[in-house]
Amino acid sequence: MADAPGPLGPVDEQALDEVVTFTSGLIRIDTTNRGGGDCRERPAAEYVAERLAAAGIEPTLLERTPGRTNVVARIPGTDPSADALLVHGHLDVVPAEPSDWSVHPFSGEVRDGVVWGRGAVDMKNMDAMVLAVVRGWAREGFRPRRDIVIAYTADEEASAEDGSGFLADRHAELFEGCTEGISESGAFTFHAGHGLSLYPIAAGERGTGWLKLTAEGRAGHGSKVNRANAVSALAAAVARIGEHEWPIRITPTVRAAITEIAALHGITADLDEPGFDVAQLLGKLGPAAALVENTVRNSSNPTMLEAGYKVNVIPGHATAYIDGRTVPGGEDEFRETLDRLTGPDVSWEYDHREIALQAPVDSPTYAKLRAAIEKFDPDGHTVPYCMSGGTDAKQFSRLGITGYGFSPLKLPPGFDYQALFHGVDERVPVDALHFGVRVLDHYLRTA
Repeated sequence: MADAPGPLGPVDEQALDEVVTFTSGLIRIDTTNRGGGDCRERPAAEYVAERLAAAGIEPTLLERTPGRTNVVARIPGTDPSADALLVHGHLDVVPAEPSDWSVHPFSGEVRDGVVWGRGAVDMKNMDAMVLAVVRGWAREGFRPRRDIVIAYTADEEASAEDGSGFLADRHAELFEGCTEGISESGAFTFHAGHGLSLYPIAAGERGTGWLKLTAEGRAGHGSKVNRANAVSALAAAVARIGEHEWPIRITPTVRAAITEIAALHGITADLDEPGFDVAQLLGKLGPAAALVENTVRNSSNPTMLEAGYKVNVIPGHATAYIDGRTVPGGEDEFRETLDRLTGPDVSWEYDHREIALQAPVDSPTYAKLRAAIEKFDPDGHTVPYCMSGGTDAKQFSRLGITGYGFSPLKLPPGFDYQALFHGVDERVPVDALHFGVRVLDHYLRTA
């Protein structure tokens, strides 16, 4: 039975049932990616490929490494002259310790109107929504205006070398004509207090700069004076980096986010005013400050230390790792600052690096993303924002594809969506999945 015309849209009941079934089914397939290459996404890839094929959508399965499987499919549009749109989601998930959870993280249990498990928000929910929408189109016989390219990727939670990076480098032809893409981490309800519901649409990502620091010294007995102690040199450098206060650097996406969020709080924010205090403004935005406070500057957080093998032996070598992030345009500042903070006794290099991204917020695509949300939640307010982390959009940007974060979910007050990313008891309400299917269906029909 189809929804009546109007605010619920044309999605049929089968699609609403399938999105729950598919989310749960994908969660039950353990695709844990610990970053050591032992993840096997193939069972999840076969799961989505079989369901695409059953709807008459021909999937292509591709691997760089056996078991690290990606799925790509194209739905032809009615206008061959139109640019194609990429819709992508990753199949791997971060680790989960079952003893920490209320339910087993790979149970996919549906309880009290909520789907539980690792990947419920990052991002097997979106994978399932896309699958439910395009299968609904097949039953209806609907074709979109522009080609829709669907990609389910491996390895997003690590280097993407077996996933979107491999696809961009080795199979660019599958994405021919794609100029824009949508994926995770945007269009979820953010409750900003006082009844204000925001839907942040991601129009940018900070760059990633995972760093390896190395200190070389002179090995010796722990009881002896040693002025060439590698651990001491490294610890001092790590402390300087961790304590460094990076200067504020406002990018166009963050500027738009701050301006719009401030206006919704009744504050006029003129960021060009001499002496304007961004930090003071953020203090007036209440919970909504969380949407921008991590993206107004570069960052560098120490995460790992490795040195020594015995308490009474001074090692001759010590290493540390830093999770660095850069705002668009802040790359030179980042490198120069790291050179200064590490000092002459510690060297550093990029262990993994990805560029920062920006997408226009005054584009027709952004306007249609905004309209799709506001159609189904007229009381909600869409705002642009920049992700503090990153997604596969970075890899696909090498093909000239502009990416937006758009995986719509309408969430109840008190549901901390962002805390559940990589968190314990990850879960998603069934009603939120239904909302997502309706919004995604509407946007892709009008894109």
